[in-house]
Amino acid sequence: MTEYDPAPPRSRGQRKQDVLDRLRQDEDAWVGTASPDGVPTLVPLSFLWEDGTGTLVMATRRTNPTAVNVTPAGQIRVTAGHTRDVVLIEGEARIVEAADLPTVTRDAFAAKLRGWSPRGPRYVFLRITPHTVRAWREENELADRDLMRTGTWLAG
Repeated sequence: MTEYDPAPPRSRGQRKQDVLDRLRQDEDAWVGTASPDGVPTLVPLSFLWEDGTGTLVMATRRTNPTAVNVTPAGQIRVTAGHTRDVVLIEGEARIVEAADLPTVTRDAFAAKLRGWSPRGPRYVFLRITPHTVRAWREENELADRDLMRTGTWLAG
C-alpha cells in the first residue's frame, strides 16, 4: 500500500484562475435553494459565466422549485467541479425574463450550450451574483479555500 501524497496546494491566484477557467468551460453545475419553509432543492442546471458582469446565467422553467425558491429571498448555492476539485459559490439570484436579458447574453448562452436557447413564457433566466467563492482540491487547500468574500476577489 502506498502512502497518499497530494499535490502541493495551489496559490489563491492559481485557484482563482482555475475557478474562472472552470466557469468559462463547464456547462453544468449543481444548484441548491430552499423554500421559505426550509424544503431544500438540488438540481443540475446549465450555465454561462459572464466575465463582463461577473455573474452566472442559468435558465429553468418558471414553475420549477429553483425559480420559485429564489423569488422571495434570492439566496442560492452553486457547486461546480467534482469532489476532488470543488468550486462552491454562494450568492444572490434574481429572475430575469428572457425579453429582459441582453441579446448578447442570450446568444452566448445558446452558443455555449450548442444551440439550446430557452424561449417562451415557460422559461426564466437566473442571474446569479456571487458573494462567496471557495475552491479546494485536497485537505491541504482548505485553509485558504476562500477566494471571494462579500463579492470581492481575495486574489488578483
